[in-house]
Amino acid sequence: MASHRKSRTPGPRVAGIRTPALATAALTSVALLSQTADAAPSDDGKPSLEEVEKKVDDLYRQAESATEKYNAAREKTTKQRKRVDTLLDDVAKRTQRLNEAREELGSFAAAQYRTGAGVPDTATFLLADSPQDIFDQSQLMDRMTGRQKEAVDDYVTQQSATMKKRQEATQSLETLTESQGDLRTAKATVQKKLTDARELMAKLTAEEKARLAAIEKEKQQEAARKAAELARQQAEQLKAREEATQQESGTSGGAGTSESSGSTTTPPADSSYATKAEKALTFARAQIGKPYVWGATGPDSYDCSGLTQGAWKAAGVTLPRTTYDQVDAGTTVPVSQAQPGDLVFFYDDVTHVGIYVGNGMMIHAPKPGTYVREESIYYDGESSIHSVVRPA
Repeated sequence: MASHRKSRTPGPRVAGIRTPALATAALTSVALLSQTADAAPSDDGKPSLEEVEKKVDDLYRQAESATEKYNAAREKTTKQRKRVDTLLDDVAKRTQRLNEAREELGSFAAAQYRTGAGVPDTATFLLADSPQDIFDQSQLMDRMTGRQKEAVDDYVTQQSATMKKRQEATQSLETLTESQGDLRTAKATVQKKLTDARELMAKLTAEEKARLAAIEKEKQQEAARKAAELARQQAEQLKAREEATQQESGTSGGAGTSESSGSTTTPPADSSYATKAEKALTFARAQIGKPYVWGATGPDSYDCSGLTQGAWKAAGVTLPRTTYDQVDAGTTVPVSQAQPGDLVFFYDDVTHVGIYVGNGMMIHAPKPGTYVREESIYYDGESSIHSVVRPA
């Protein structure tokens, strides 16, 4: 399947997208790992705990990436299947009309046989290999009655249209077959990555699993600290906007305002957006505790983009199915100006998404084996954040 991701140039990002700031959470995690795990494989050739953790994380990331490819392939396959069904229905109807036109020509032929009339043999047209064969016999057409010509014209029209639709249906069936192959490939890839991750985790001892849990807890504590820091920044920005608005209302001919830092900022979302966002968040909160299942769109389970799509659908906004398309379904805003309802995307390949709830927190379906939950947008480190998008 041809990739539809956008090519991305590495390097610093602007407007709050992947800033070059130090990835504090990631560095903390590495430091902890160096304290609690061997950095190199053991003498018996067994991978170190650090290597296992990295490998498992990579496999889950790859599985999530494959899931989005699966979602795209499934959506494409569904659309193509509907098109094929529509074309086949059309072919059936046109074939019926063609048969009716053929029967009418046959009635003329039968009448000629009974009466021995000297008009051209209408049955000749029923034996023609193509509509063009009929038109080539123009001398016969000239000798036909008006009703016979109408019958032939109708037959030619129906035959041509039916042949065209049959060709379209055949081509669509071929495309559908290719898409179904892509779908099977994506599904197999997801299953393989998940199986590999489970097998790696199964090889860990109880002590190693406990150490991994401790490392994860430290990472989440750092993520919570970063979320609190963002919440303070946003509160300061809100206060600065309110003060600037008050100052502007007290003067005439004001030239507009900006943040207290003097930088240009994205205008806050309007009240209509806030109303829709609240509906989306109400839906998302109701899904907390439901399992992550790759390819799922509810109501009992979700993957990451299935959850955000369902949340905004509850607010009357239709989002595309995949993260690759959802990231283009709105206006990009700086992380510092994220507002409740905004979509937070992760990683350079844009394979994960959550819905922002405020104070540096989001609701998302993290990965296989987990449940929909609320946690810091820095759950995988500051550097993992790709962008924030406000749905249109």
